[in-house]
Amino acid sequence: MNNNDIDRINTLYHKAKAVGLTPEEKEEQKRLRKAYIRNIRESLLGTLNNIDMENEDGTVTNLGEKFAKKTSKWEN
Repeated sequence: MNNNDIDRINTLYHKAKAVGLTPEEKEEQKRLRKAYIRNIRESLLGTLNNIDMENEDGTVTNLGEKFAKKTSKWEN
């Protein structure tokens, strides 16, 4: 996802509020939003994979491993 895609999402949003979108623009908006959300989720998962949490008993838990099953539904 690059800045041009984000700018296009914003442009489509403002146009939808002002005059409405054509069916093609609605589909483009849907596709761009889906890609944006996927990008955010991948970034979050990447961050979780790099965080280790020390528990009270001294053991270390990697948050990426702990939450991997819960976040796998994001792949859809």
